[in-house]
Amino acid sequence: MKLRSARVAAVCLPLFLAPRGAGAQEPVQLPPPAAQNPSPMVEHTRLHERLPERVVPGTERTFIGPAGKPVVVFVPAGTRRADDLRLVIHFLGTKYVPETAVAGLKGDHVLAVVNIAPGTSAYARPFQDPAAYDSLLAAITRETGAALARQGSPPPVHFRDVTLVGFSAGHGAIRTILRDSAHYAAVDAVLLIDGMHTGYIPDRKVAADGGQLDTTNLTVFLRFARDAVAGRKRFLVTHSEIFPGTFASTTETADWLLGALGLQRSPVLRWGPRGMQQLSEARKGRFALLGFAGNAGPDHIDQLHSEPELLKMLDRM
Repeated sequence: MKLRSARVAAVCLPLFLAPRGAGAQEPVQLPPPAAQNPSPMVEHTRLHERLPERVVPGTERTFIGPAGKPVVVFVPAGTRRADDLRLVIHFLGTKYVPETAVAGLKGDHVLAVVNIAPGTSAYARPFQDPAAYDSLLAAITRETGAALARQGSPPPVHFRDVTLVGFSAGHGAIRTILRDSAHYAAVDAVLLIDGMHTGYIPDRKVAADGGQLDTTNLTVFLRFARDAVAGRKRFLVTHSEIFPGTFASTTETADWLLGALGLQRSPVLRWGPRGMQQLSEARKGRFALLGFAGNAGPDHIDQLHSEPELLKMLDRM
């Protein structure tokens, strides 16, 4: 196996000496270092393979969307039927990764890529008014029609199902969208890629020190998971072993979700995409949760670059 070094910067605070009295020096006690975020871990085992950046055949259209940020609509070259489309909306991530993923799916698909700003709240805030999601869908429909007209398949445009994909902080948009009952009913599938986070109660007090998960941000995902278990939705969740420290890890939220569902993980040892190492899984109905090794920053990015395989898995559920 080819080895590649993965390095994540860590900040170290020096111990300064300050004068006290006549010529004497004593250490000045500095505040403790900031809690772990991002992970300072370094490992040298996994390959951390990356999808090659390339132009994916198809048509792109761009419009200004939530929070005044550009949204890219991508219609793969093989998409033909405007009246029977499957829409994938991806939140957070360089566009060629979800474009590669959607282009590899069977059927007529359309992709919209939404990038706003760092942080979960940046993705949650724009959708607190349900009309923002309605406006997003309307603009995607309009631009899809224009793209298909160029490819020889004029409108009317109809999306027969909708899949929401959230990588990392992008999950904030999905949880807010799903809180609206009409939007919840219209979403057929959700893929959360190492991004189901929440805070601690009290703030930043980790579970080892007596903190509890703030489950108010997780209840809508529990509802969606229960519907997936019952076969009414499709829901795939992945997580790494990264421990942010300042907020709950995807491992902790995954454990909470499984506990609320009454499901248990099964230990597994197998290779995943991009050289990832899968350690566990839980499945029931059309719900699946996959746990992967890794507590370093590159392990987080591995999961984004695994979207082609993960979307195909979700599509088959």
